[in-house]
Amino acid sequence: MPRGQRPKPIALQIAEGDPRRHGRNKLLEKQAREPKATDGLPKCPAYLRRNARARAAWNFWRAELQRMDLDRRPDRPMLEGACIAYAEAIACFQLVEKQGRVIPRRARDGAGNWVVVGMVAHPAVRQRNQALLIMRAFCSEFGLSPISRTRLSVEPADDEEDDLFKLLSQPREHRRVFPEAG
Repeated sequence: MPRGQRPKPIALQIAEGDPRRHGRNKLLEKQAREPKATDGLPKCPAYLRRNARARAAWNFWRAELQRMDLDRRPDRPMLEGACIAYAEAIACFQLVEKQGRVIPRRARDGAGNWVVVGMVAHPAVRQRNQALLIMRAFCSEFGLSPISRTRLSVEPADDEEDDLFKLLSQPREHRRVFPEAG
């Protein structure tokens, strides 16, 4: 895997035909060791329903996660965060589109009147970029490829130590050394 690239969830690797050539059976075994969460995301929370963009994002991502069989109840707060960040990014984008990327910087002159002293970047540009980063982070962890469940796969207990302990716990066989008859 190229450096800096995040690993793909097992389900996605299987669906893509196992691009890393691990072998389908090994991937299925690894998938079986992943922690299991309760299936199904609930309907859009009431407070998100008041924002049309957040509600649309919730419904879209929820439907996509259901199609991919990746909709899990514990992921609800993560999806809520992604929807809020998405709605915030779009609101900031629209504000910047309406008012421009730069706005006049105002200051008071000696007589106390407001005057334009230059131009500054619109604060919504920074807020939009921050919201997009937050949305990306939510989507990266939860984001329609929940890599966190892949990282949390449960490995079976290592029985080699138990086998060694059993072997060492057995009574020793005493060998009798007999002189060779010649």
